[in-house]
Amino acid sequence: MSMKFPDNFLWGGAVAANQCEGAYLEDGKGLSVQDVLPNGLNGNRSEEPTEDNLKLIGIDFYHRYKEDIKLFAEMGFKVFRTSIAWSRIFPNGDELEPNEKGLKFYDDLFDECHKYGIEPLVTISHYETPLGLAKKYDGWRNRKLIGFYENYVRTIFQRYKNKVKYWLTFNEINSLIHAPFMSGGILTPKEELSLNDLYQAIHHELVASALAVNIGHEIMPEGKIGCMILGITTYPLTPNPDDVIATMIKDRDTLFFADVHARGKYPSYMNRFFKEHGINIKMEPGDEEILKHTVDFISFSYYSSNCETTNPDFGEKTGGNLSRGYKNPFVKASDWGWQIDPKGLRFTLNKLYDRYQLPLFIVENGLGAVDELVDDGHGGRTVVDDYRIEYLKSHLLQVAEAIEDGVELMGYTSWGCIDVVSASTAELKKRYGYIYVDRNDDGTGTLNRYKKKSFYWYKEVIATNGEVL
Repeated sequence: MSMKFPDNFLWGGAVAANQCEGAYLEDGKGLSVQDVLPNGLNGNRSEEPTEDNLKLIGIDFYHRYKEDIKLFAEMGFKVFRTSIAWSRIFPNGDELEPNEKGLKFYDDLFDECHKYGIEPLVTISHYETPLGLAKKYDGWRNRKLIGFYENYVRTIFQRYKNKVKYWLTFNEINSLIHAPFMSGGILTPKEELSLNDLYQAIHHELVASALAVNIGHEIMPEGKIGCMILGITTYPLTPNPDDVIATMIKDRDTLFFADVHARGKYPSYMNRFFKEHGINIKMEPGDEEILKHTVDFISFSYYSSNCETTNPDFGEKTGGNLSRGYKNPFVKASDWGWQIDPKGLRFTLNKLYDRYQLPLFIVENGLGAVDELVDDGHGGRTVVDDYRIEYLKSHLLQVAEAIEDGVELMGYTSWGCIDVVSASTAELKKRYGYIYVDRNDDGTGTLNRYKKKSFYWYKEVIATNGEVL
């Protein structure tokens, strides 16, 4: 079968401001939650930014973005996913007036993309709630954040309405369940946070997301606003009906968020969950009407799959991105224990499209690995990352299968198209990119950029619209 991608397929790559920009206090930027997470998702937060936090400099994209976008253009990118650092625009999060220097930076960044015919795909909030909102309001636990987010959204939509067509409201919005501080700026320790407070915070984000969709449609009638879900594909570990039911329930950790975004209301299965856990969501008048503003498309991240079982003696826990499960004996794993399952991506695409019949967008997928910089034989340096090429190729072949299955897919932006600081571990040695950045976990390095073998491979994939696969 020949691999056929749509003629207007949006090929590209993805990063997040907090993992690449650096310049953490330049031009009026305030602190974000990331500036006090030196060890990533599972580490302790610091009181103030510390020198060991690699994100404070990142890969210095703030000063080098022109060089990097030129490299993306050389690969043929049609789209570049990045995020706006909320605290560059509103340093504490609750100001009335935005920081002009912050706004100007993204003007320049988006202009640079358009110079090469690259469409920006912009995440409004990507794990970088202003630290001021965490300290003063306990983040998204407080309903006031809806208003602050609305002010931020109106500001950037008005400013960039002629420069950005594609928007995502929150990165991996369902991650709030697993990482309340990183995902939602909730300062209350996770172990002290009641389920009621957690789901109330989730409600606030869902209302804010729907508000952003409505505001976006008012300001940018031609714009497309989507949600972004942490795509966790889970299989029953055995055909035991108990495992099948357990998998159905675990799936709802993910699908609940997509259901609200795509259908405009809380799904009925949550009634039982709320009742059994003593959760009482406080809805303000008008919330249900706001939620009816549904997204134009659903985007998601996909790295791996896992299994679920009711019998822990049968299984061994996996590594993974936020949500953990049990190891699948039929798939291999990455150096970080994430299970490599290309067919799971085809399954996920079909499952989401069957459920919603909305356009889909894969906005994160990739392999984090330790890369070795070597001489390229022509006086330069490179990385021979055949393992990454194999991972990406195997996944893209399954994407093509899903398109053949009838799935409507807008595009594909592989994660960390240039090496960035890892969100989960705050390391630089865990690399995803087509472009190697010479910076190490101890902070040393020249920050020079080098094209990996995968750079030329992906360039060919885009040039042939996937036919080379």
